[in-house]
Amino acid sequence: MASNNHSNFPLNAKNVLVLISGFICMFIGFIIMTLDKEPFGFGFLGLTLGPIFVLIGVIIPLFSLFNKRHND
Repeated sequence: MASNNHSNFPLNAKNVLVLISGFICMFIGFIIMTLDKEPFGFGFLGLTLGPIFVLIGVIIPLFSLFNKRHND
């Protein structure tokens, strides 16, 4: 039986780091939204900057999940 160096885990180390960085970016976006001092969060932080970070935090993990591993 030949030894197989490939893991059964569907993501490699680089993709896991990209996935974690996306979650961190999403968490930072939620923290930014809570820092808004305007009533009901209708300021720049709550309506613009925070949601942009959350959106980026959702898009980044999609790249890591749908990136195909290249078997060398």
